[in-house]
Amino acid sequence: MFIIDAHLDLSMNALEWNRDLRLPVTDIRKREAGMTDKPDRGNNTVSLDELRKANTGLVVATQIARFVAPGNPLPGWHSAEQAWAQTQGQLAWYKAMEKAGEMKMIHDLQTLEEHLVYWHSTTNTKKAIGYILSLEGADSLVTPDALHTAFDYGLRALGPAHYGPGRYANGTDATGHLNEMGRVLLKEMEQLNIILDATHLNDDAFWDAMDLFNGHVWASHNNCRALVDHNRQFSDEMIKALITKGAVIGAPLDAWMMVPGWQRGKSTAKELNCNLEKMIDHIDHICQLAGNADHVGIGTDLDGGYGTEQSPYDVDTIADLQKLPAMFIQRGYSHNDIEKIMHGNWLRFLRKAWR
Repeated sequence: MFIIDAHLDLSMNALEWNRDLRLPVTDIRKREAGMTDKPDRGNNTVSLDELRKANTGLVVATQIARFVAPGNPLPGWHSAEQAWAQTQGQLAWYKAMEKAGEMKMIHDLQTLEEHLVYWHSTTNTKKAIGYILSLEGADSLVTPDALHTAFDYGLRALGPAHYGPGRYANGTDATGHLNEMGRVLLKEMEQLNIILDATHLNDDAFWDAMDLFNGHVWASHNNCRALVDHNRQFSDEMIKALITKGAVIGAPLDAWMMVPGWQRGKSTAKELNCNLEKMIDHIDHICQLAGNADHVGIGTDLDGGYGTEQSPYDVDTIADLQKLPAMFIQRGYSHNDIEKIMHGNWLRFLRKAWR
């Protein structure tokens, strides 16, 4: 079945992890054997070939660069200008992949429909992966005016926050409302028809955004607080607010967001029984709140700073997403609803946003 994955940090892996994503996953793992600079070395799950094996022909691919003020222990850049430069390097990598025929930017309704025809009709085994450019965390926008430059080079979705305090909005594990720059940013996004990604907004900033923003909203990779009680997840009230706005929420595969009690670097997926069924539990919870399957999708976040050591035990590579349709059938989901979850809801959302 055709799959859309609404959150992959491809350029981060290429530039900061120094992974050549044109190589098979196994080759990347071999090259990283013995490396210890990052906890997920040798455990990668994503490459362009694996996306093709997964029949994942369209992804939302990120730029990401955090600004960190003095005293902030998170990794990041010491100025917004440095963060901007990092995102421009990431953009250059996407453009290089386009030139190599590996990827294709999707930025409006015409390029979307053309890519769908291409993906479903070509017999080429090395199809170009379609990607929609998203910015995870707005810190790298030196001023809100930089959003216009980003839109011109293809940015179509933006999450104002990531982890911790941000220049526009505070995110996971932080508190506080949108600041004035954040409010200006939302207005600029609305005027440019840039999709608001509600993922990572802390509760205060989330509700501010729901009140202020009148454009199109999705959550590319978010699970349910009712199942994993942490501020990174959405409460039922937040999920209902997103449903009211017509949002689609993508289910991620980061184990600590899937099962309670995960301890980074200590827990294993086997001991906590973290498998793809847990992903379906989160999706099903949202479906029950909505009363339908119209507001859920896939947003794996695979290789988003972790690998198989922090993924479901039945996921070796992203190609294992093809296990999901049969699992949904076992849960009683109809073929039509399964198609919605795997790709249809994202397509409906994009066609409405871009028409």
